[in-house]
Amino acid sequence: MSTLSVWRFDTPDGAENAVSTLGELSQQRLITVHDAATVSWPPGAKKPKTRQLQDLTGAGVVGGAFWGMLFGLLFLVPLLGAAIGAAAGTLTGRFTDVGIDDTFIKRARKEITPGTSTLFVLTSDAVRDRVQEAFAGERADLLFTNLSQEQEDTLRAAFAD
Repeated sequence: MSTLSVWRFDTPDGAENAVSTLGELSQQRLITVHDAATVSWPPGAKKPKTRQLQDLTGAGVVGGAFWGMLFGLLFLVPLLGAAIGAAAGTLTGRFTDVGIDDTFIKRARKEITPGTSTLFVLTSDAVRDRVQEAFAGERADLLFTNLSQEQEDTLRAAFAD
């Protein structure tokens, strides 16, 4: 089973640091990264910079269209106004099919701000204790996951230490 998770970091380079750690873990076969993308919003920048991580994930299971639609919904639609409302509703409906609901979209818009970064990652086959150990001391907030509530609570506790 694949897990989609979204992590917010309090620094513009936090997501890139996490990508490096995931790359090392992937090479050690401690986690399988199917697809990933980052959002980095340096202080003073008018908009965030998004990047799909094909170098880390190969071809990618989700693909650029998914990330493009998600990032468009997060960052462009609020700026374009009511004329795009119907399209936004359609996109939101498509994301609901994969477990990404309107509550997540609203929360992500609020949480992804200048001076922060975010990692969107689709993984499986994680050796949890080794992955947790590799991210020890890293400060990140879990914005979204398709894990069960019990699994999500365990994950939040691991990053709270």
